[in-house]
Amino acid sequence: MSNYVELPVEKIELDISNPRIARGVAYYSPITSETMALLLKSTSEECASLRESIRENKGIIHPIVVNKRADGTYVVIEGNTRLQIYKDFIASGEPGNWTKIRAIVYDDLSDDEMHSIRLQAHLIGPREWDPYSKAMYLNHLATVEHMPMNTLISFCGGASKASEIRNMIAAYNDMEKYYRPLCDDDSQFDIRKFHGFVELQNRNITDALIAKGYDKTDFSQWMVDDRFSTLQDVRRLPDILKSKKATEVFLKTNTRDAKKILAVEEITVDKLRDVPYELLAKELSNRMLDMKIREISHLRDDSEYDAKRNSLVQVYEDIKFILEEIGVNVE
Repeated sequence: MSNYVELPVEKIELDISNPRIARGVAYYSPITSETMALLLKSTSEECASLRESIRENKGIIHPIVVNKRADGTYVVIEGNTRLQIYKDFIASGEPGNWTKIRAIVYDDLSDDEMHSIRLQAHLIGPREWDPYSKAMYLNHLATVEHMPMNTLISFCGGASKASEIRNMIAAYNDMEKYYRPLCDDDSQFDIRKFHGFVELQNRNITDALIAKGYDKTDFSQWMVDDRFSTLQDVRRLPDILKSKKATEVFLKTNTRDAKKILAVEEITVDKLRDVPYELLAKELSNRMLDMKIREISHLRDDSEYDAKRNSLVQVYEDIKFILEEIGVNVE
């Protein structure tokens, strides 16, 4: 049963066992209010909009959710950051009454009931966590709390979410096992790349890696090296690895350049034969104007570019001949 009340901030404990911040909590002792502010990023730029909204509205719009334990103490289930902002305001002397906070209070919830509330609030609700934090929590429930997968899936929206939930957990574990060891420190461990590891769970991508002698460690190194221009490009990896030239370019630069190679390889003489020559000439002109100084320098000096240079010379001679035939002076 739940009740809506105004609770004294000082009587509510922040949930330091919340898996979203549990990794950070392990590095600090004792856990102070300043520590929690750091872990929850309540004073960071990320929370600037939330802080300003609370300040302007003289309080929170959505109540936090609190569990009243059997011994009469209170602990947050959902709303750690909002509660910490109140504590920050009190500590900094922010004008206003921050000593009480709106809360929905449940009486002595079971662990499963608390997990259900968190999942509804942060995985399928209006205040979603970032994808990596969602996956970390799902993995915690599955591997640490040993919550049955069917139960976990039902909490997250039912059978339609089953594949998504499994992929998120697998992606989280791949990031921790293969990607994190390659990062020099936590600042290099970029949780924004999580979506790329979700894409990695597609069978055709893992099969393509194996077929070409690569593995998830190689994939993770490519993530560290920023070989993927966009994370959606992970889907193009099978096509890139099928092409020797595209693979070479990908390993040297990134997927953006590798996709250019694929685009060229997909062009056939038959496809070009039906394109009017004036359109081909216009496109060639545009491409020449877009050439970078570095590439022009290579054409001039690098023997590797002989074939490209010769092809341009041939085009020039052919066009010059045609223009002279129709009376156009090209000198």
